Amino acid sequence: IPNILLDAGWSLDGKTVAGGNGEGDATNQLKRTSGIFVDDDQTMIIADSGNNRIVQWKMGDTNGQVVAGGKGNGNRLDQLDRPTDVLIDKVTDSLIICDRRNRRVVRWSRRSGTTQ
Repeated sequence: IPNILLDAGWSLDGKTVAGGNGEGDATNQLKRTSGIFVDDDQTMIIADSGNNRIVQWKMGDTNGQVVAGGKGNGNRLDQLDRPTDVLIDKVTDSLIICDRRNRRVVRWSRRSGTTQ
């Protein structure tokens, strides 16, 4: 946890770091985001609920990379249905995804792109 001084000044304006190109399913767009995990290297893992996918977005990139789901909504192990949150399990190098409408939590390997 960073040590933030009591008299620290904050910027009055935000900066878009992912998406910002309207609602859609292109890799530079997001739709109804609901959760985010920021890794140690500042890579963002975003639950893009409206697109039924998890998107990885490296700092400074203009496009994200779909790392889970993105194959329409459904309940197959290669599909998600309105994912709401995501985190990284560093021990298994996997994403742990709350898959809302499927009423499940899935582990998605980052090494092979397959579910476990």
